[in-house]
Amino acid sequence: MITRDDVEHISWLASIKIEDEEKDEFVEQFNSILDYFHQLDEVDTENVEPTYRVVDLANIFREDVARESLTQEEALQNAPRRENGYFKSPRIV
Repeated sequence: MITRDDVEHISWLASIKIEDEEKDEFVEQFNSILDYFHQLDEVDTENVEPTYRVVDLANIFREDVARESLTQEEALQNAPRRENGYFKSPRIV
């Protein structure tokens, strides 16, 4: 069972500020989620084979074929800023 103190601790861990009036709502929501997991725990999975994927996929790759690449102008055509044939980005210090 999640308490108000738990919600405060979780918000501190996540560096999220939660107002006092929101805490009770979060307690309710977290406990609702945990109740759902308790329901899942009750499902009988004794004869269910473990699976790693919901959808049965097997290595779907496109064929690796060499082809002509973009020209410099094509590569830069949607760039918001460019300079001397290169992408221009803000200086990060």
